[in-house]
Amino acid sequence: IEKIKQLQERKGIILKPEIKWRDEELESEEAMLVEAVIAPNSLLDGKTLRDIRFRNYFGGTVLALRHRGATVHEKMESTTLRAGDVLLVKIRRDHLIHLEEHEAFLVVSEVGLPTFRKSKALPAIAIVAGVVLAAAFNIIPIVSSAIAGAILMILVGCLDLEEAYKAIEWKVIFLLAGVLSLGAALEKTGAAQVVSSVMINAIGAWGPVAVVAAFYLLTSLLTETMSNNATAALLAPIAIITADSLGVDSRPFLMAVTFAASASFMTPVGYQTNTLIYGPGQYKFADFLKIGTPLNVLFWLLATVLIPQFWPF
Repeated sequence: IEKIKQLQERKGIILKPEIKWRDEELESEEAMLVEAVIAPNSLLDGKTLRDIRFRNYFGGTVLALRHRGATVHEKMESTTLRAGDVLLVKIRRDHLIHLEEHEAFLVVSEVGLPTFRKSKALPAIAIVAGVVLAAAFNIIPIVSSAIAGAILMILVGCLDLEEAYKAIEWKVIFLLAGVLSLGAALEKTGAAQVVSSVMINAIGAWGPVAVVAAFYLLTSLLTETMSNNATAALLAPIAIITADSLGVDSRPFLMAVTFAASASFMTPVGYQTNTLIYGPGQYKFADFLKIGTPLNVLFWLLATVLIPQFWPF
């Protein structure tokens, strides 16, 4: 094999195989080909296939790898994987369910039609409608109605206990718990007051609209590298204290933080969906900057004008 590689690397020599394999020829009744995207916060992120013993752990063989826009066929075992990379995996059909359900991947190939509990569709719709209406008409708080709806989904058989447990994003829950504690600490220690004073001294003279614009801009920049939940929870206490210091309603500032935290367009790491399409779409980091920057500026200008109209000071 080494001699063949040396021959292939010589200038002017191109090796042309007589047989070209097609996808259907690599598949069989026992095995199939799938494309799997490495998810954000995956156990593969920052590691190699050799480090995690991919074949033994997942029961599949990686045939090719798309890493940072380039297709890799050689030295895949030693390539450091990143979120958004795409793996072409040959895997036994009875092992596919393990790959699909593992949080490390998002399987993007068509691997068969999902099965639905059609008999439970109407109860599910009724429960969701009940949750929304109960909260909309202030019958019970949204938290209580949502919890009641989740319990009813399990009781009527729309979900089983295992599916319900897997649907809980524990990482997000613990992240919010930590960041909310951090926000409370900022408020209790006076750090939020200090940041608020800096913003008022720098921008307050221009009026509350300028402060709304500043909060939107600051949040949109932070959310490109941080979780949107973490960014919103971190800046919300500062927004409230700033509004109190200016003697105006806090809702415009909180709305600016809320909308800006969800407007992550400029980087592939700002939001999970950006990362997931980064590899399969064969995008480059610069593509997000080219399209995302004008979008962020446009939303910033629109928010500065429209937020005070819908939520007056």
